Amino acid sequence: MKRFTRFPVTDEAIYKSRRLLIKQAIACGLVAGGLVSPARGASEISVTSEKRATTYCNYYEFSSNKQMIHHLAKAFSVSPWTLTIDGEVKKPIQVELSILPDDVSRTYPMRCVEGWTAVIPWQGVMLRDVLSMVEPNENAKYVKFYSVFRPDEMPMQRTGNFPWPYVEGLRLDEAMHPLTMLATKMYDKPLTKQNGAPIRLVVPWKYGYKSIKAITRIELTQNQPVGSWQQAVPSEYDFLGNVNPNQPHPRWSQRRELLLGEKRKRKTLMYNGFESDVAALYA
Repeated sequence: MKRFTRFPVTDEAIYKSRRLLIKQAIACGLVAGGLVSPARGASEISVTSEKRATTYCNYYEFSSNKQMIHHLAKAFSVSPWTLTIDGEVKKPIQVELSILPDDVSRTYPMRCVEGWTAVIPWQGVMLRDVLSMVEPNENAKYVKFYSVFRPDEMPMQRTGNFPWPYVEGLRLDEAMHPLTMLATKMYDKPLTKQNGAPIRLVVPWKYGYKSIKAITRIELTQNQPVGSWQQAVPSEYDFLGNVNPNQPHPRWSQRRELLLGEKRKRKTLMYNGFESDVAALYA
């Protein structure tokens, strides 16, 4: 199995006790200059323990209480699951997840817009490899993602205070970037239900609300989609959702972040530490 990591991926026991240097990550030639930002590589960051990462997370379809979600998600069914990919493509498809490879392994910091970060080892497939299966046509400029809509299993979807189902979007060049992936596993195990099983988006230089969970459909479009949080609170959430310490949230600063498991905040890095890899996208 190919591994593309910003951290060495090791046994679960070591996750809980060992300090890992990001500068030891393997770039494997995917991006000129490597996948590791010099800023991230200059300091030690712990990989978040599996227990912490799976018991403290956001998933508003179930609850706004981060520590209750792993309980409420137990009854959510993730099999069978079909992913539809259509829109401005030459070969629309419906694909069973079992045929997708999981040969890409990356360890990324997931920065929440609320100011906390979890560092998680993901396994899955590069999004651009999946999109190449459908051959985007000349009208494809954006990629729109749809999450599942199951109000009988997701309590918050029974309310009318949010635009369900959850949707998000990327520009096509962002979606085709080699850092962008669809994750089907974490910590070398199938994704937990509370972390987005059976398949979720991971875009490491953006705030976590962009990395949509439980994806059922990917639509390539000519027009820029409006994400659910952008639709619900446009004054607080924009389409790009790039991690930027110089752009405060209307209600708090984004200059510092708290890594789960630590007591002192760290400086937030531009593009979550991936500036050298993605800044050219926004030049």
